[in-house]
Amino acid sequence: MSVSEKSSHKPISRALISVSDKAGIVDFAKALVAQGIEIISTGGTAKMLAQAGIDCRDVSDLTGFPEMMDGRVKTLHPMVHGGLLAIRDNETHLNDMRDHGIGEIDLLVVNLYPFEETVRGGGTYEACIENIDIGGPAMIRAAAKNHQDVTVIVDPEDYTNVLDSLHAHQGTQLTLRQRLAQKAYARTAAYDAEISNWMAAELEIERPAFRALGGHLQQSLRYGENPHQQAGFYVGGPLREGVATAQQVQGKELSYNNINDTDAAFELVSEFDPADSAACAIIKHANPCGVACGAHLPEAFAKALACDPVSAFGGIIAMNRPLDATTAKAITELFTEVIIAPGADDAARDIIAAKKNLRLLITTGLADRHAEGLSVRTVAGGFLAQNRDAGAVSAEHLTTVTSRAPDASEMADLLFAWQVAKHVKSNAIVYVKDGATVGIGAGQMSRLDSSRIAARKSEDAAEAAGLSAPLVLGSVVASDAFFPFADGLLSAANAGATAIIQPGGSIRDDEVIAAADEAGLAMIFTGMRHFRH
Repeated sequence: MSVSEKSSHKPISRALISVSDKAGIVDFAKALVAQGIEIISTGGTAKMLAQAGIDCRDVSDLTGFPEMMDGRVKTLHPMVHGGLLAIRDNETHLNDMRDHGIGEIDLLVVNLYPFEETVRGGGTYEACIENIDIGGPAMIRAAAKNHQDVTVIVDPEDYTNVLDSLHAHQGTQLTLRQRLAQKAYARTAAYDAEISNWMAAELEIERPAFRALGGHLQQSLRYGENPHQQAGFYVGGPLREGVATAQQVQGKELSYNNINDTDAAFELVSEFDPADSAACAIIKHANPCGVACGAHLPEAFAKALACDPVSAFGGIIAMNRPLDATTAKAITELFTEVIIAPGADDAARDIIAAKKNLRLLITTGLADRHAEGLSVRTVAGGFLAQNRDAGAVSAEHLTTVTSRAPDASEMADLLFAWQVAKHVKSNAIVYVKDGATVGIGAGQMSRLDSSRIAARKSEDAAEAAGLSAPLVLGSVVASDAFFPFADGLLSAANAGATAIIQPGGSIRDDEVIAAADEAGLAMIFTGMRHFRH
């Protein structure tokens, strides 16, 4: 071992432990004591260690001050921060330590007040504020800054790493201290991000001057969208029912694209109340290739699959009701990457188990389609942040703009088509008939192209099913944004649509309405668009 390698190993003679999450701390502290390390502790941690028979010095004994103000003030003291921040080979620092009786603190073990858990548990404003840690982040940042000499632990998973280093080297390696310092800064940054975003929401600050994002690694991914891209799945912010909270019952590890597509599928299917009808959504590359409602899941799945059985191959399937055996059997006849549902009965699980690579995700409920939250997208040098699209319309919000109003059957399908169009990449055109999509055009540069593609896919699906007429005949159509010209609308009419739902708002609305009247179409305006890029 070289001289530089030896000098990079720092011994630990004294540790300060102050943790909110006390998992594993007793065993870790015992192991430190066995190495001859003195322990300083605070409050509940000190009490727990003492009850376990571990000799530890209370921080108030170190500082000469009792814990004050309900524990708000206990570690904010030069005896603590001087011990953490002093550079060990700086003569001025060493003189200051001697002059003021400050002892070195070589190891800091801190995890923070449970602010995130308090928010997610529905805590009051006052309870959330009280669970904002001050002393913990201050000590963490101090120790992390001085990682040349000090080891900092913010995650119980690192207890073993530090103990292994102590056993092997009688100290911690610089590379280990650097990695722990990076994690420490990331932890306090994520913590502060949660606090600032929560406060912005509570105070209804729509565009904060500074916007912070944070999260913790839930899953290391083999790669991103492509094999040459590195990726991880991070969870942060208010947890919503979905991929981040789902239990993976079986199947291969989820990939980056699996997670992205499964989120899209589950968000879409959650638009439909399971008390009203069963719903199924089949997603490919974050776009739906089939969505349907039915009296039960087997019917909903069959109708969704009929829309585009070719694109459904290798797709993601989401349902708004617990998976049953009949539906599970039908799904296993198709190559599928992921199934996500709010539950699955034992018979369904047994059927899916025969496909060992098929991923089955179980949630405890559906996503809240009205929930607030942030939608974030990176751009070169920064990121865009907006409220998630929780917009919805109901029949009373709609305006009939044509001479003919839609009948009850058309209206039901129009509302269904509008809910689906919200989840289709713009420019979006969605044909629906009898509670099922029968043609979807997504992500095209012109709305006319989307309309033509959706109609063509309907013809292909009809041909595959042995039908003599395209599925879109007698359907309704939804457009996520207004028709800038009448050509897109006329394309839908020529394909066989009888009614249209769109936001309206084009300078040529009068032309489009006139064209709809001439074609005998019913058309309604929502006054709301759903661009999805």
